[in-house]
Amino acid sequence: MSDKKFHIQKEPFVISTDDGKYIGEHFGNASDGNSEISIAHMVAPAHWSEPFQTPEFDEYTFIFEGKKQFLIDEEKIILEAGQSIKIAAGTRVQYSNPFKKPCTYISICKPAFDFNKVNREE
Repeated sequence: MSDKKFHIQKEPFVISTDDGKYIGEHFGNASDGNSEISIAHMVAPAHWSEPFQTPEFDEYTFIFEGKKQFLIDEEKIILEAGQSIKIAAGTRVQYSNPFKKPCTYISICKPAFDFNKVNREE
């Protein structure tokens, strides 16, 4: 075991999806077993969407390129590159990219993302 007080993540855990979305988790439950926080590089393809969900964790999103749409309590919010949002645990939300270009962003969840605590409406 290393005595280093840092860890450089060169190979994130890539989560397989069937909707064309890229999820590369750098730190979190899937990549290094960290249940306190997760940090993932995401790319939502054009015309992508997920079902509504009510996660049991706070989620922070920072947009690098493109735009991403959030439906929160009947309110439509569109973020663009350079903007960010925090969505509190227990909030019903739908994420989508109804636009013509992919959206590249970072997602941070606290505690860490856990698929069993997303509470997706299928």
